[in-house]
Formats: sequence, structure tokens, C-alpha cells
Amino acid sequence: MPQFFLNKRLILLLVSIIFLVALIGFSLKDRKELTWSEQFVKDTTGFVQLLFHKPAQLVAGFFENVQDIKNTYKENKILKERLEEYVMLEAEVQTLKKENEELRAILKKKESLRDFVAIHATVIGRNPERWQETIIINKGEQQGVKKDMAVITPGGLIGKVQHAAQFTATVQLLSSIDRKNFISAYVQTKNESVFGLIEGYDEKRKSLLLKQVPFDAKIEKKQLVMTSGLGGIFPEGLPIGEVEEVVPDQYGLTKMVYVKPAANFYDIDDVIVVKRKIDAAQEEEEAK
Repeated sequence: MPQFFLNKRLILLLVSIIFLVALIGFSLKDRKELTWSEQFVKDTTGFVQLLFHKPAQLVAGFFENVQDIKNTYKENKILKERLEEYVMLEAEVQTLKKENEELRAILKKKESLRDFVAIHATVIGRNPERWQETIIINKGEQQGVKKDMAVITPGGLIGKVQHAAQFTATVQLLSSIDRKNFISAYVQTKNESVFGLIEGYDEKRKSLLLKQVPFDAKIEKKQLVMTSGLGGIFPEGLPIGEVEEVVPDQYGLTKMVYVKPAANFYDIDDVIVVKRKIDAAQEEEEAK
């Protein structure tokens, strides 16, 4: 009796396998129409998927909308805080401008070292062999460009005019290794302005070198470094970079500051040549 059932199960298994193979072969056959059973299965499956898909999509959409509302609320809160800060800064700037105008009127002083005239220019040439040293711009003496004028980008100071032709000019970058390339600058600390000279560029660190800084000066990282306007070339307040590291100089009498440049010396397309208004006023007086 057990042998009979064992043979019966084996026969049933073989018949099932044959039926399954035939069904698979039938379903893989290239046919123009589906059988009623296949249509029923597909329609039933599609209906069930549709039945569950819609509610699932609604639930997922609801939670996404809730998350979007939360994100919007947070962004709105941050924007409001920044807007309040902007309003306060704008009010402070207007107050300082008014005070500055009043002080100038009292001192009968029209020009400041901070005032300048902007001459917009485009970079038209850059020698691969001197990539870190000079660029050529499409403005020259005919447009008011002269030797030693400061050149900036929206990021900050990049150099000065080395030579000026009639319609073009060569700009010497701050990254140029030139011992004569000095810039009078200062570090804006919490309590005072610490003055020094930008002298040189460290290629390995990609940093400018601010030297002759008083040894007792309290300078911290991330503090801004700007032109002082005292060198007779650059206007006051042009951004140069920020403090990276402060170390004693080789003699231990003063400090040297590694300055991360505010401008990108490698990607330069458009620049602004800066002419101090005080120099322009002097030229007009001499012309008279």
C-alpha cells in the first residue's frame, strides 16, 4: 500500500512539472491575444495594485507635504531672522554714512582713502608659463588705467597693474613671486586694527604672507585682512583674505600671518581696475 501511494505521488509530481513547463512555454509563445485566464489574472492584479496604490500614494503624499511644510517653516524662520539682521545692518550702515558725511563736512574733506572709481575689464590673455604671475586685460590708458592701480574681482584683491598700454594692460597677481610686490594691509581684530605688509606668496599652502606684524598683536583665525590705503596705491578696505595661521618670524621679533586669499587666482574672467578718487582729484587739480 505505501508503495502504491509513493508511485502515485511521483506520477502526480511528474504530471505537474510537465503541465508547468507546458504552461510556461505557452505563455512565452508570441501570441496576438491573451487567453481569458491570463486576462483575468492580469486584470485582477492590476485592479488590486490600483486599489492599494492610490491610498498608499495619498498617504505618502500627505507625509511629504507635512515634511515640506516643516522645511518651509524652518526656512521661513531663518529668512526672517536674516531679514531682521539685514534691516539692522542697513540701519547701521545708513547711520555710519550720515556720520561720515557730517564729519567730512566739518573737516571740509571731500575725498577719502576708501573712495574709488571702478573700471570694468575682461581678461583676454594668460601665459601658461606665468600662470601665477600675470594676466592681460582689455582696458588700457585710453580707459583711464595706469600703472600700480589695484585690480579686484567680486571675491577680493587679486593684484595691481604692472604695465599699461593704450588699449590693454598687464596685471601682476598677488601670487606672483616678486620681492617688490608689497601691499600695506591690516587685520581687523575685535579691539583694533593690526597693520602689516603683504610680502610674498607660499605656493605650497596657497597663502599670502602678511609680515612685520607686532609681536604682541592678538590675531585670531578667520579674521579679515584688508588694504589699509596707506601705501599710496590701493584704496582702503579692499578685501585681501582671512587669517589662516599666525607664527613668529625667523628672528622672533615680529609675527607672520598666513592669509587665505579671498579671490581665486586661478579662475579669473572679469576684473575691476580700482582708481582712488583722491588721486583722481589731485590729477584734476594738477591739470588745471
